[in-house]
Amino acid sequence: MSNKELFASEVPCSANPITYNKELCIGCNSCTNACPIDVLVPSEEKGQSPVVMYPGECIYCGACVMECPVEGAIHLEHPLINRTKFVPVK
Repeated sequence: MSNKELFASEVPCSANPITYNKELCIGCNSCTNACPIDVLVPSEEKGQSPVVMYPGECIYCGACVMECPVEGAIHLEHPLINRTKFVPVK
């Protein structure tokens, strides 16, 4: 078995489901551990926001937002087609 390093690069996508408030995020990586499909990867720089490595794979479960200890540090934006607007019935 050889000692090869693994490299990953951010996968470009038109979706931008998860954004971080750089001023609020403390870089604890709780969100990366909570993500059930590993969309998030810890930043190489300590104390920085995680990298949204695979934005197109996000299932919009909200686990990352719920696990974050700092309110408002993570914003989850559902795609337009998944948003609903309830209109009262008259």
